[in-house]
This record gives sequence, structure tokens and C-alpha cells, in this order.
Amino acid sequence: MSDHVYKSVELTGSSETSIEEAVQNALNKANETVRNMEWFEVTDTRGHIENGQVGHWQVSLKVGFRLD
Repeated sequence: MSDHVYKSVELTGSSETSIEEAVQNALNKANETVRNMEWFEVTDTRGHIENGQVGHWQVSLKVGFRLD
């Protein structure tokens, strides 16, 4: 087993559709500049209300990536 060192960043993704899509949107954007992403942990979930309905979801997460 190799010794790895990880760093984590905090992200918040949003979606009008679902919590899962909010997570995926955050990961897709981070993937443009962050290499070696290996895990995530959802730390907070909340939503925005518009006219008594869910307007959109917001999900905060920690994303861990392996350092080179």
C-alpha cells in the first residue's frame, strides 16, 4: 500500500432539480481544475424557497484529492 497525502476543498453546488445534481454540478466544475479527486463528503444541504416551492437545492461538500 502506498502512502498518500490528501488535501480537501469545500464546494457548494446548486441545482433546480435535485440534491444529487447539485453535488454532480459541483464535482463537474471542480474537475476542470482539480486533479486526482478521490472522495467527497456532504457537509450541508439546504434549499431556496420560491412561491412556496423548492426553487433550487444547495449542497456543500468537502472534496478530497490526492497530492502528487
